[in-house]
Amino acid sequence: MSYSRQTRRNRALSSVSTLLLSFLLCISKPSNAQSSSPVFACDITRNPSLVGLGFCNMKLKTEARVSDLVGRLTLEEKIGFLVSQASGVSRLGIPYYNWWSEALHGVSNAGRSGTKFSGLVPGATSFPQVILTAASFNLSLFQAIGKVVSTEARAMYNVGLAGLTFWSPNVNIFRDPRWGRGQETPGEDPTLTSKYAVAYVKGLQETDGGDLNRLKVAACCKHYTAYDVDKWKDVHRWTFNAVVNQQDMYDTFQPPFKSCVVDGNVASVMCSYNQVNGKPTCADPDLLSGVIRGQWKLNGYIVSDCDSVEVMYINQHYTKTPEEAVAKSMLAGLDLNCNHFTGQHAMEAVKAGLINESAIDNALTNNFATLMRLGFFDGDPKKQLYGDLGPKDVCTAQNQELAREAARQGIVLLKNSPGSLPLSPSAIKTLAVIGPNADVTETMLGNYYGIPCKYTTPLQGLKQMVSATYQQGCSNVACTEADINSATALAASADAVVLVMGINQSIEEEDLDRVHLNLPGKQQELVSEVAKAAKGPVVLVIMSGGGFDITFAKKDEKITSIMWVGYPGEAGGLAIADVIFGRHNPSGRLPMTWYPQTYVEKVPMSNMNMRPDKTNGYPGRTYRFYAGETVYAFGDGISYTLFRHQLIKAPRFLSLSLDESHPSRSLASQSLDAVGPHCESVFEVHLKVRNVGDREGSHTVLLFTTPPAVHRSPIKQLLMFEKVRLGKREETVVRFKVDVCKDLSVVDETGKRKIALGEHLLYVGSLKHSLNVMF
Repeated sequence: MSYSRQTRRNRALSSVSTLLLSFLLCISKPSNAQSSSPVFACDITRNPSLVGLGFCNMKLKTEARVSDLVGRLTLEEKIGFLVSQASGVSRLGIPYYNWWSEALHGVSNAGRSGTKFSGLVPGATSFPQVILTAASFNLSLFQAIGKVVSTEARAMYNVGLAGLTFWSPNVNIFRDPRWGRGQETPGEDPTLTSKYAVAYVKGLQETDGGDLNRLKVAACCKHYTAYDVDKWKDVHRWTFNAVVNQQDMYDTFQPPFKSCVVDGNVASVMCSYNQVNGKPTCADPDLLSGVIRGQWKLNGYIVSDCDSVEVMYINQHYTKTPEEAVAKSMLAGLDLNCNHFTGQHAMEAVKAGLINESAIDNALTNNFATLMRLGFFDGDPKKQLYGDLGPKDVCTAQNQELAREAARQGIVLLKNSPGSLPLSPSAIKTLAVIGPNADVTETMLGNYYGIPCKYTTPLQGLKQMVSATYQQGCSNVACTEADINSATALAASADAVVLVMGINQSIEEEDLDRVHLNLPGKQQELVSEVAKAAKGPVVLVIMSGGGFDITFAKKDEKITSIMWVGYPGEAGGLAIADVIFGRHNPSGRLPMTWYPQTYVEKVPMSNMNMRPDKTNGYPGRTYRFYAGETVYAFGDGISYTLFRHQLIKAPRFLSLSLDESHPSRSLASQSLDAVGPHCESVFEVHLKVRNVGDREGSHTVLLFTTPPAVHRSPIKQLLMFEKVRLGKREETVVRFKVDVCKDLSVVDETGKRKIALGEHLLYVGSLKHSLNVMF
């Protein structure tokens, strides 16, 4: 989504407005007496003449209602519904509607959004940025957050402050650690990303009645596809051609989108700015009509990223005229253009014979059907299922507590020397809190944020536990100058030190990728000198979306603990204090690899290949294909207690049933197609998990596999995961049901899924189990 151009220009004003609104929130409670009206069609109460219109008749099937509506529109009126700011048709009682709303980690007013805040609803619950929530590896949490966000969205819609179509989540793969938007994603692993996507989409969309043909709000999985470069050196997303082989496409980039559509029943998919193998994604009929709608059977609409139809003409020079860009995108399967370009040029495209009216009708059918499922054409929403929601349902105490819990569950403890964390509130009389991110507010939200209910900064959270003294150390995260003398003097006088370092949106964001993995400016020097001067435990807290090369801190014995807190949301300060002082036992696991700086020095961000290439020294990407040195690995994370695993059930041999005439029986096959009767094979893995420590805690069981070395298969890959909570000395059994074709398969060089024959190594932590698959 391209809102960075206007947000950079207005950032200072936005910060002032945010602080003012937060202040107002503290001194006044909005009254439900203040109200405005939601936007909806078929208001029969005010306009009885609409009674006889078929599209307003709730007794008819959706298909019939949509057909009736499309048939009543003139060509000019139809074109007005092809863009995100749909003009409406007053003669039919259809108002203007803004399709663009955001809900990445809370209801947001980012971009040219249909969402706004006011005295009636001055803020909404701001959950941690997605990358931190993903670190919880907790499917029920993902869905619970989605459900809260959709409830607050509906509540705001009912008072005219939001739309019903939310262009979230971002399910791209965090392929390169420098990517500025990696923070928005669930990380580098296709399995985790897919499962997050499905859970969050269900939380947003599913109604309390359970009718899959109705939507609470409409989610949108973006950015389709192979999109993970924004602005790196001279490479820009508007003109970048992602050269992707079929194996990587269907092994890495496509699975989250497929899961969104097939398993999550998402209402929309957004195509991206970039080209893939020479074609703009929003003008590729194979990717849109062929895959999304043809193979995956999308029940919804396909929308462009904002201005991307214009970009393919102006920036990519893919077409000679604007009309050709509009025609190519619509004929490829695009239904809705974010912003105005299609609306400006569609009429001339029709007149020139580049596209006919039936193609426009097809697009409108998908768009209107989505609005029908949302109840937009069912009259007054206050008389519908969620009509009783309002300002009272936004920023509830329960919702804010969930934001705090999400941050707690995501925080990853990466290093903890004996006797360091958790700190004791009774033993720590003086705490030094140092760093440019120690007392920040907006930074904790990441990007695509709305106005939060309230903020608790790290400093404020720590001060609720003990007496703390603050020294900024650097005036900002760039840290071109550091007040090392003041910081070291404070550290030397305190019982313990908490350093809150890292970055913010000035260094990683949409339209801004990083160029290195070191802490900015003099941050490393500040951290090292403070640690040297400190007399007690030193806790290094990294606030960021992407990882860093902090090898210096990992090896420094004076730095006793390291925590990564992502962008922890409105309650971030409370969650950080909860973990540091032991109110919460950390259980987060890294959802992405932390590489050394040397890695990015030899790997161009523009190289999309996932697998290593020995001929040129290319090392590969992510834990699935990169076997080199790491600072911290995918799945790393420490608890204050100790968990042990015991395998109690898993097969050692698995024989697939093949017909006598199957060609593989007469060949020395290394693999079988992951389709056919043999795909009925399912087996179970049972693991006993025991907390052998002296405090309760949650634990994520990560089940990995290393498949046979065929088809350039991954070094290892995540099969499944489950989070369990255990009291001290308590145990439980975790059961995984493994579908051989779906879960154990790999993708071959042509993009087809195969079951590799031979030894598959299953493991959880240090526990390993050999499974031989044969026929």
